[in-house]
Amino acid sequence: MAPRRDNTFNTLFTSVGRRVELVRAFQHAYQTLGLRGDVIGIDIDPLAPALRVANRSYIVPRLESAEYVPALLRICREERIDLIFPLIDPDVPILAKNRPALEALGVRLAVVSEEAAATVADKWNTLALFESANVPRPRSWLPGELDPERAEYPLFIKPRCGSAAKHTFKVGNARELAFFVDYVPNPILQEYVAGPEITSDVVCDLRGQVLAVVSRKRLEVRSGEVAKGVTVYHSAIAAACIRLAEALPAIGPITVQCLMREGVPLFTEINARLSGGFPLGIQAGVDSPRLVLARAAGLDVDLPPLGAYQLGLYLTRFDASFFLTEAEREQMAGRRL
Repeated sequence: MAPRRDNTFNTLFTSVGRRVELVRAFQHAYQTLGLRGDVIGIDIDPLAPALRVANRSYIVPRLESAEYVPALLRICREERIDLIFPLIDPDVPILAKNRPALEALGVRLAVVSEEAAATVADKWNTLALFESANVPRPRSWLPGELDPERAEYPLFIKPRCGSAAKHTFKVGNARELAFFVDYVPNPILQEYVAGPEITSDVVCDLRGQVLAVVSRKRLEVRSGEVAKGVTVYHSAIAAACIRLAEALPAIGPITVQCLMREGVPLFTEINARLSGGFPLGIQAGVDSPRLVLARAAGLDVDLPPLGAYQLGLYLTRFDASFFLTEAEREQMAGRRL
């Protein structure tokens, strides 16, 4: 998609939340590309920090509300949106389902198909994708498939359809297994792999072509998002990420997670969206916002060789604050269409 006759190209991020670095990185990419346009952020919370740095922001109904999609369509029409990125997992199936209505407005989505969205939303189905793509994975079971008295502990339990590391636990024995199988909603069980955990940003364009793969070891996680990490490169991980992007198939950036055991990656999950830790890849030399924006806007851009980024670069995060008066909060809350 080329920019319109007025040479503008507008991008919208759903559920923009705390992703201040992401918004700023895309704004910087606009500048380096010489691309005119704005970054629009939407969220349900007037105090979502990233709303303060987006060029324009709107408050929308909750995803499960019948009013969410009509509100999104109105914003896309009013703001002449060209491209949408989801930023949390629950956004993905809703955007995928409503692709025809959004594309009718001239919007393109960095969002996988409905079928692919259903696959990555269900971790059991994701394991089947790994098998079909010949990608190694931990041994896994549904609760009724495992004899608690004969199981090899420790195990790991998590919801089939979960995100942000909620309801995930290490299971040490049969008594704990009985408790967590009842406590965790719709769970799956896996052999426990101590790690380390490697997350890879698989930067794909809207046609699914892999533009770059950047991997990092997660050193500390907060609410499912990396708080400390370091860039690494592993040829088997990069090759598997490319196979998975093709098998899914990817549309826009995805995130692939694996755990290392004796030097062998065991793949566990795919998040069909931009990761929270992608700024580390940018700093390491892979400007993923610039790559994706350029491809989406029909601009020429040079692709980095696979693995051509700075290794051993650490990320460590801290909190920063915005301050709003009551009047400013009310003004933000009133940004609805």
